[in-house]
Amino acid sequence: MFEQTFKNIDDILYKDSGADSELDYIGQTSWVMFLRYLDDLEQDKADHAELQGKEYKYIIDEEYRWPVWAMPKTPDGKLDHHKAMTGPDLVQFVDLKLFPYLAGFKQRADNAQTIEYKIGEIFSELKNKIQSGYNLREIIELADELPFRSTTDKHELSHLYETKIKNMGNAGRNGGQYYTPRPLIRAMIEVIAPKIGERIYDGAVGSAGFLCEAFEYLMRDREKLSTSDLKTLQESTFYGKEKKNLAYVIGVMNMILHGIEAPNIIHTNTLSENIRDIQEKDRYNVILANPPFGGKERPEVQQNFDIKTGETAFLFLQHFIKSLKAGGRAAIVIKNTFLSNADNAAVSLRKLLLESCNLHTVLDMPGGTFLGAGVKTVVLFFAKGEPTQSIWYYQLEPGRNMGKTNSLNDADMVEFTTLQKTKPESEKSWRIKIADIQTHNYDLSVKNPNKPEEEALRSPQDILEEIQALDTETNDILQAIKELL
Repeated sequence: MFEQTFKNIDDILYKDSGADSELDYIGQTSWVMFLRYLDDLEQDKADHAELQGKEYKYIIDEEYRWPVWAMPKTPDGKLDHHKAMTGPDLVQFVDLKLFPYLAGFKQRADNAQTIEYKIGEIFSELKNKIQSGYNLREIIELADELPFRSTTDKHELSHLYETKIKNMGNAGRNGGQYYTPRPLIRAMIEVIAPKIGERIYDGAVGSAGFLCEAFEYLMRDREKLSTSDLKTLQESTFYGKEKKNLAYVIGVMNMILHGIEAPNIIHTNTLSENIRDIQEKDRYNVILANPPFGGKERPEVQQNFDIKTGETAFLFLQHFIKSLKAGGRAAIVIKNTFLSNADNAAVSLRKLLLESCNLHTVLDMPGGTFLGAGVKTVVLFFAKGEPTQSIWYYQLEPGRNMGKTNSLNDADMVEFTTLQKTKPESEKSWRIKIADIQTHNYDLSVKNPNKPEEEALRSPQDILEEIQALDTETNDILQAIKELL
């Protein structure tokens, strides 16, 4: 039922002149779903307060609540067509009254970690792009059918929402920045093994895939968790920062659907913060991230870092090293050229990483892991506080060409997560000692010494010489036949 509802909403958005792509579809679906979810959340809290004999103070004023503006109903539960707005009236109300009212929560909220502030952030950043009030009316009615109240419903909805994010990632170059393959995220979390009570951070949060999967990982034994554990998971475990408007909204919505009521995601440019100002209270036990790479950061942003470079991912890596607590663990996706680039910034950054952290594992991912990104990536696993002595490399080879119809799956990651516990040598894995690395460039390139040797390709000179020899032999045979005749 849920899947069909999502498909129907997409079909309506496709017909609307205001929504142009998968990116617009998910943004518009998100704000409608968020308000639908918010109404269910408020109803649950009102019911809970009533059972305790208390009065619940609604966040949203009556005029702007879902059952009043979006879905007024008759006593028998049907849409009240006399009260329900549609057409131009509905769009006018949403654009000129609803969005400005909701955006105002940002100024009215007590602090950034409240649901009120999240409401204000979302509606300050998003615009309603649905131009036809008749299309919007249909979408509202479809969203009204989605139940948010049970854990099973939320799980189903979060799964479908993840699928939409994945489709958005497949939709083209811009969408790819929001989607890291979930089997890779799950494998990274398996290796890092976060625990309840630890603070987990992603400074390039995107669609919040790392934080959502970490939440799922920590909730695996839900029945064994105490009320205090559940409160810790809700309020003081998951932290993120995101610069882009749409990604921020998608990330917040994704975490809400996974069951985190007021996600600690801040809408900010992580790189605009001076890393010299990061104090112990700002640090985290676990960092999981796939920072954007390839960007050219402006000189004023570079001033916030000790190693100055225009490469976005290198700045993020400095931010992550500085943001880890002593003994903290990190798993970071980065371009494989980071391991071997000869420019001063890359060499200095590798030196910093090796001297301040134990880079114990490097996972080499195959080409095509990230759809629409023409780069190969590695995952760096490190712990802060002691220098690296040796690095274990693992080269992932799924045995097929990766692509849209042949994407990474959980089975592909099993051997890596199993071997990583003991870090043995195999055809796909090997170790290097830091003592053996050249200190003039700290080159950490992926060079597998254990790979079975393939027959070497012959040089063009060898091939030409063989062709000439065969020609001479053919001429000799032809000459001998002529003499016989």
